[in-house]
Amino acid sequence: MRRQVCPLLQRLVNWRSVAVVIPHIFVRENSAPVQSPWIRLMGFGVAASCLTILCIAALLTPSRRGFGTHTGLGLPQCEFLARTGIPCPSCGMTTSFAWFVRGHLLRSFYVQPMGFILAGLAYCSFWGGLYLAITGRPVYRVLWIIPSRYYVVPLLAWAMLAWAWKIFSHLHGLEAV
Repeated sequence: MRRQVCPLLQRLVNWRSVAVVIPHIFVRENSAPVQSPWIRLMGFGVAASCLTILCIAALLTPSRRGFGTHTGLGLPQCEFLARTGIPCPSCGMTTSFAWFVRGHLLRSFYVQPMGFILAGLAYCSFWGGLYLAITGRPVYRVLWIIPSRYYVVPLLAWAMLAWAWKIFSHLHGLEAV
């Protein structure tokens, strides 16, 4: 005589009868289309440009004064600093990049906080551009999720604070690394 099994228990034991439910968060509604060759070429251009900037920074010897590394490229001293006695908003950027590519992130941040952020963005943009060039999948979809006011305004505010830090450190003799 055959025993009667509870239908609920039979469903749990028999995995084929259980419907597989995937949470909506894991389901791709529309996968991004592969980009055109021109867009992929632009991604390669972004990657090559960022890599060039980072390689040039690697070739320069960072100045211990916290500014003036750009003179290694044959550029003149900062006229804004020479005329006013305070550093310009971009003073120390090249030095910051040179410290960043050497892995001295704290020195890079100390010398010019905005230079540290820009060097980090150049590093990320290199990998993002390379990913776009190789796979054809866009990376900028992440930026569509976040409204621009949440990253543009803070970056501008950060640039102003970085300049204020540079002026403060210069006037108080704190620039030497």
